[in-house]
Amino acid sequence: MLTPEDFLEATKWGGIATLVFAAITALTFVFGLGIRFRLVGVTGFLAVLTAGFFGLSFEPFTRTQISGAIPYTTVYDSGAIQVVIKVPANITEPELKATLRQAASNLFKPGRLGAAGQVPTIRARTILHEEPGVTRPLYLGQVQPIPDPETGEPLSIEIFRDRLTQLPKEK
Repeated sequence: MLTPEDFLEATKWGGIATLVFAAITALTFVFGLGIRFRLVGVTGFLAVLTAGFFGLSFEPFTRTQISGAIPYTTVYDSGAIQVVIKVPANITEPELKATLRQAASNLFKPGRLGAAGQVPTIRARTILHEEPGVTRPLYLGQVQPIPDPETGEPLSIEIFRDRLTQLPKEK
């Protein structure tokens, strides 16, 4: 997977190519060659491509990997303050805490919309199959980007321990 550093390197090469084609285009205008207007298009395209590479060099594409976290699926994302992730029904409390921490690292971005004063929240849930044809969602915990005064961490992670006891015991 490409990293921001790769896009920054592509920006350098794209900038060099744009400058070279701009010089060639200028020479074709000086000498009145018939290809000059085509080279204007090529130079413009290279400039736009370089600007795109530069923009992609700012946002990390790599996902944070936190030790102990298990794979999750995003099942709801309002694009603003509400996100729900699905975790397996056999999750343990340490795995849930690490998974919430990883989801917060991957999903809490500055580009999230929301009104002033609203706090983004990621909630973890699983599905319980209590009887054939009947399922029940069970929310196990949530994380918010509020500094926790007890631990000094930048995230406030809340685990619903009473709901963890309702999970099936097999692992």
